[in-house]
Amino acid sequence: MEIDCLFCRIVAGQIPATVVRETDTTLAFRDISPQAVVHVLVIPKEHYADVATLTQADPALAGDVLGTAAVVAETEGLLADGFRLIFNTGSFGGQEVFHAHAHVLGGEPLGPMRAR
Repeated sequence: MEIDCLFCRIVAGQIPATVVRETDTTLAFRDISPQAVVHVLVIPKEHYADVATLTQADPALAGDVLGTAAVVAETEGLLADGFRLIFNTGSFGGQEVFHAHAHVLGGEPLGPMRAR
């Protein structure tokens, strides 16, 4: 656990979160500033700074994150109309919390991928 990491502190139970799914290796919880009707973050419980680092160090754990994201999309009722799965990586990629995480977004039309 990284002491200064917000998501590590959520995993440790030091900061509350609205958990929607938990496995032995992952945690999924609602974003506190949702950007869509459904906005759930899926994280590995083990700290990795970003998805690139995670996939290089532990491909199986990266697969667990994707699998949890798929289950979340299904349980949130997003499969019929679709959803967006986003990994922001690095400052240019818009990453704000440097603990690997996926955003599961849906429940409404999401519009273009990015605005200029």
